[in-house]
Amino acid sequence: MNSKPSIYVAGHRGMVGSAIVRRLLANGLPPQQLLLRSHQELDLTRQGQVEAFFARERPDQVYLAAAKVGGIHANNSYPAEFIYSNLMVAANVVDAAFKNGVKHLLYLGSSCIYPRLAEQPMTEEALLSGPLEPTNEPYAIAKIGGIKLCESYNRQYGASHGLDYRSLMPTNLYGPGDNYHPENAHVIPALIRRIHEAKQAGAAEVSVWGTGTPLREFLYVDDLARACVLLMQLDRDRLASQVSPRLSHINVGSGEEISIQQLAQAVARAVGYRGNIRFDPSKPDGMPRKLMDSSRMRKLGWEPETPLDIGLSAAYADFLQQQAGHN
Repeated sequence: MNSKPSIYVAGHRGMVGSAIVRRLLANGLPPQQLLLRSHQELDLTRQGQVEAFFARERPDQVYLAAAKVGGIHANNSYPAEFIYSNLMVAANVVDAAFKNGVKHLLYLGSSCIYPRLAEQPMTEEALLSGPLEPTNEPYAIAKIGGIKLCESYNRQYGASHGLDYRSLMPTNLYGPGDNYHPENAHVIPALIRRIHEAKQAGAAEVSVWGTGTPLREFLYVDDLARACVLLMQLDRDRLASQVSPRLSHINVGSGEEISIQQLAQAVARAVGYRGNIRFDPSKPDGMPRKLMDSSRMRKLGWEPETPLDIGLSAAYADFLQQQAGHN
């Protein structure tokens, strides 16, 4: 019996990675079968470190949830860091996994891989069909690179080495473990922080970036984690009914849209803020609409379970817990 951990979750301290760990443990996986390393213990942008880790540990499965992520401001401010870090993580992990006999890998991408003006809802076929949203183009290109890495390794080594590397593209995510940084956060954690601070200060008004009109889709991170584990464990023939060698990624989203204005109001209700919400049209909106077609994932047996109001309450509770931990 191999007593070493057999499942490596890259990025286990992040929102997605920690949710995958929760799901695996809830499904009955013994904790000793999990292989976890922090960024301080293993820098995935350093090829030598990654190769040494895989050669030593030789996991059976890899969930590649590690990424440098952020909202519009972060993507605009640090484009070089976003493209470099995410390209290096994908290249290093996928290649080291292959070289060390890992046959099963799940790569996590993002809905921003699709063109800015892609037909809505966005199907998997929209990939590489038009120009990307300029504010997150470097990140999107790195994520597209990860999809094509997995596809290319499957095409070249699938038959000879039994490789089966899969890619899942989530919509906008939120929930426990999110990053509530005042400038670099995604829209929901940014709104939670800003509206909470307005409530604490007794402010009559809070300002939100953009016009409030863009439509967005959100998925609670634990619903994504269920999709990740399902897709990893799915029979190859069943998956093959929904993908092809050069179109191998699968979308996962809630299927429901909400305007940023409606979202800000929903966050205010979760936080208990009763002041006015003012929108600042001098700030960028990003893509006007971003809805995923997740019909392939649903055909494979997955459905979202967490309504937005329930998820926002859980996210706010997580924010308060993080704040308490920092004080």
